[in-house]
Amino acid sequence: MSELRKDPILGRWIIISTERSKRPSDFDETHSEKSENGFCPFDHGNEDKTPHEILAIRKDGSLPDRPGWSLRVVPNKFPALKIEGDLNREGNGMYDKMSGIGAHEVIIETSEHSRIMSAFPIQTMKDVLWTYRERIRDLKRDRRFKYILIFKNHGAAAGASLEHTHSQLIALPIIPITVEEELHGSKDYYEYKERCIFCDMIRQEIAEKERLVTQNVDFIAFTPYASRFPFETWLLPRRHFSHYETASDDMLESLANIFLEVIGKLDRALDHPSFNFILHTSPLTSDQIDYYHWHFEIIPVLTKVAGFEWGTGFFINPTSPEQAASYLREIS
Repeated sequence: MSELRKDPILGRWIIISTERSKRPSDFDETHSEKSENGFCPFDHGNEDKTPHEILAIRKDGSLPDRPGWSLRVVPNKFPALKIEGDLNREGNGMYDKMSGIGAHEVIIETSEHSRIMSAFPIQTMKDVLWTYRERIRDLKRDRRFKYILIFKNHGAAAGASLEHTHSQLIALPIIPITVEEELHGSKDYYEYKERCIFCDMIRQEIAEKERLVTQNVDFIAFTPYASRFPFETWLLPRRHFSHYETASDDMLESLANIFLEVIGKLDRALDHPSFNFILHTSPLTSDQIDYYHWHFEIIPVLTKVAGFEWGTGFFINPTSPEQAASYLREIS
């Protein structure tokens, strides 16, 4: 069983997960994301090599854990947190800890092994985004969970252990400190100006167009003013929504279109880089929040975080967001 331990100085939580050290790629910097001997447990026909599926999009009549699917959700074989058990919060002298309770799922986005996200048909991308929404809706019924993080690691440099395109979901019994900081900062802004900081940001980026990458009727993509990494790009709904799970089917189709456009631009501009993306949404325990706005952050892996960044919390970005946005706008 993994364990959550709280840093008493910064207030952040750390997962001690010794089970994950069983993964063959751990501590091996030479590890390739390609499967050995061409075998991939996520491929069509290898359904018995994964845990039992939680959700799948299938052709009519095909059976669970059998061929016939276009998307599958399965538990992570090496989970950071496990769904069985109680939180068991306790003290250890001055320290706090709890059992490593949560959910860790893998979204296998397509049955086609070599299909990359920028080459997805619109319906495939919409299915992925729909699955994110449905898994959040389902897991939020579990009162042990306070936050659900959805993320994608694409490419070995971004932390992907298998090349078959997939994303992951982790349900947590605490709110991550990065999200807490976003909530705190946006709440301070709202209390001072009585406006959502994200909505103000969207209005300014549309008006100035310097950092605007693209937009459609429902969504905007731009490079943040204080980008941490070169070509970092955010996707936000143009109207105020605090919880991703409230997105309508029509919104998800619109999001699928702009998502593929942005990923395609990054692929063509940067020659198919490794990248991460993260969904930041509101905590499960909150109702509609007037000061917070869900969004995706897409981060191509072009630089390394090293001693200065770890020691200071500062990031050195060699490409201005204005330059990056201008270049991406020119990519058809």
